[in-house]
Amino acid sequence: MEQSYISRTSGIRARDKIGYAMGDLASCLVFGLTQSVLNKYYTDVLEISVLSVMIMTIIARIWDAVNDPIWGRLIDGAKRRPDGRYRHWIRVFAVPVAVAAVLMFLDVRGFAPGGRLAWIYVTYILFGMLYTCVNIPYGSLAQVVTSDDKERSSLSVFRSIGSTFGAMPAMVLASVCYVKLADGTRQMDAGRVFVGVVIIAVLSVVFYFLCYGWSRERVESRPAPKEKGQTMKVVKTLLKSRPFMAVSLASMLFLAAQMFGQGYNTYLFHHYFNAPGLTMLPTVFQYLPVAVVMFFATKLGNRFGRREVCSQGVLLAAVFYLLLFVLAIFGITNVWLYLIANLMSGVGTAFIFLLVWVLATDAIDYNRVTYGLTDEATSYAFYTFMRKLGQTVAAILINVPLLRIGYNGSELKTEGLSAAALKTMYNYSVMIPAVLFLLVFLILRFLYPLSRQRVAELQEAKETMLRTEAKNDA
Repeated sequence: MEQSYISRTSGIRARDKIGYAMGDLASCLVFGLTQSVLNKYYTDVLEISVLSVMIMTIIARIWDAVNDPIWGRLIDGAKRRPDGRYRHWIRVFAVPVAVAAVLMFLDVRGFAPGGRLAWIYVTYILFGMLYTCVNIPYGSLAQVVTSDDKERSSLSVFRSIGSTFGAMPAMVLASVCYVKLADGTRQMDAGRVFVGVVIIAVLSVVFYFLCYGWSRERVESRPAPKEKGQTMKVVKTLLKSRPFMAVSLASMLFLAAQMFGQGYNTYLFHHYFNAPGLTMLPTVFQYLPVAVVMFFATKLGNRFGRREVCSQGVLLAAVFYLLLFVLAIFGITNVWLYLIANLMSGVGTAFIFLLVWVLATDAIDYNRVTYGLTDEATSYAFYTFMRKLGQTVAAILINVPLLRIGYNGSELKTEGLSAAALKTMYNYSVMIPAVLFLLVFLILRFLYPLSRQRVAELQEAKETMLRTEAKNDA
């Protein structure tokens, strides 16, 4: 019996999975700094206003709307290099993105206010551009490591495991970068932050090169056609693809919820709970269930449907945040109660956290089968841009509440905020994730159409298409 094309271009091993995980571990080491440390470093150390930080992220996303598709098109049109179609770019940009991460945390307090503002804008946008240069080829790599959807599901789980470990160092840094002042208050220390950032950046380079060395591209990927107007043609196709747009929106809002929690908790634990040393615990508690769920997420997703388990899980997370809000109405708030709720919501979000990447690759497969779209890197660039919009949404959701309660980054004492402001701060911390998770549930449940049955049908259609392409090439 003739072996199927998908079987011939699959068969990944542990080395492939670990190598692929190393890529997101490296990315999240440096990206985690923007989630857990950067906002507070800007407001409290460099004394940049929260409004300026929010405007900066919006400007960066406007530029990304131009930069990301251009880079995706360049990769799609480039010929395969001796070291791979996508692996090549991971090697090229590993060091530059690490250097850019360090530049964001240089202590420029000696600059004039305008100079400080210009520095953070330039270095933040530069980091975003270089991060795109390595992240788009890394994300596209899953399409050529294997063509089997179950193996891609496994890769998604390993990628998420890598991102979990990658996010940890930044969270630790966010908890230990404080010094105690003479009056007993704690202040973020620029020197501690910079040393931690340098160590994290060096580690990211190491793990990028492990990803490069341990990954293998099995699926032949041809350069996309270089036709005039091809970029707009691809974008229009993506915009009309219901699976792709649904998973892009869901991923954007899910990332916004994650980043909101990691960024906002640095303020919540500093001022509301008066426990800055515990800042990392909410995210740790959110990630702990991943260590258990990762052993059966792929099996449950294959059996019941990836869309199904992800949507129900994120609904569970929303319920626990709503419960915290209801308890707060009756005056019941406690740091350990908050952490337990984070742990329980983490049980629900673990599924989408582990499987969101395979939801995206399923949607890209759908586009190839349905519309003949072979521009994987451009598709992933669009998806990456949508996730970056989640970063912007998170920045707005962090800084608007701070503006509303009159937060001043130079005021580091809990007494500097009124009781009403602190109560408002807490309410935002639980209601915003609840709303975002509910929106993700609704999108996955009612807009994302790739159920378990639809994915099985998609695999059959893809096998037929790949066989035909292989015969034509022969």
